[in-house]
Amino acid sequence: MIYYKTKEEIELIRESCLLVCKAHEVVATMLRPGITGKDIDKAAEEVILDHGGKPGFKGYRGFPATLCISPNEGVVHGIPTDREFRDGDIISVDCGVYMNEFFGDSAFTYALKGANKDACDLLSVTNESLYKGIDQALIGNRLGDIGYAIQQYTEKVHGYGVVRELVGHGIGKNLHESPEVPNYGSRGRGPLLKEGLVIAIEPMINLGGRAVRQSDDGWTIITRDRKPSAHFEHTIAVGKEKADILSNHEGVWDIVKNNSHLVNISLKR
Repeated sequence: MIYYKTKEEIELIRESCLLVCKAHEVVATMLRPGITGKDIDKAAEEVILDHGGKPGFKGYRGFPATLCISPNEGVVHGIPTDREFRDGDIISVDCGVYMNEFFGDSAFTYALKGANKDACDLLSVTNESLYKGIDQALIGNRLGDIGYAIQQYTEKVHGYGVVRELVGHGIGKNLHESPEVPNYGSRGRGPLLKEGLVIAIEPMINLGGRAVRQSDDGWTIITRDRKPSAHFEHTIAVGKEKADILSNHEGVWDIVKNNSHLVNISLKR
């Protein structure tokens, strides 16, 4: 069943999403060689708690941390570790918040200085594909229009692998609600997009093939060919003329531009 949100509920989801983005801003400020996933996880949890929220992922189906941190060939669901990040790493960070009875969710992939051009191009294209999907999140369109736009840009135009096993999702009082939001599909197919629909759109795109597998920790999803993967995500409300993006990466981009340890992979958004 799809749960459609009132305008008031959408504003509560926006508050949760903006706290997610505050956590991302803290992460973006801290990222550099020598810091660990556990370091940024602890800082993200502190800012969420300090602002009256709760980590949306911690304890969810037994997940042990506030952030999903998936470096390099990691696609999603990586558990923060004591491994120190190194020059050239790309680091996917996914964060969720629960506040005022509603969840927020957003992901961003960072590139440390020294990341090669192929990896940086992957991040830029994946980020742009997110907005191509969001552009299709209009009342009267179909769910397949979103996935089609993402797939065409990443797979058909750039030759990347679009992960099939993991998808975006509805979001509200539950972290994962109906409908599922694939990053592939056919135009004009799938459920009709209606007013009040809130979804998380999250392209997960691989530099090589689309095949993935679960790592030995029981959580982290990695690419089978061990080539890099990128992940960007916004929570949005379907709109009449344009979607309402409830999360906000503008502050993250500003920090990326000014953090000398990070590559500014795109200024398009």
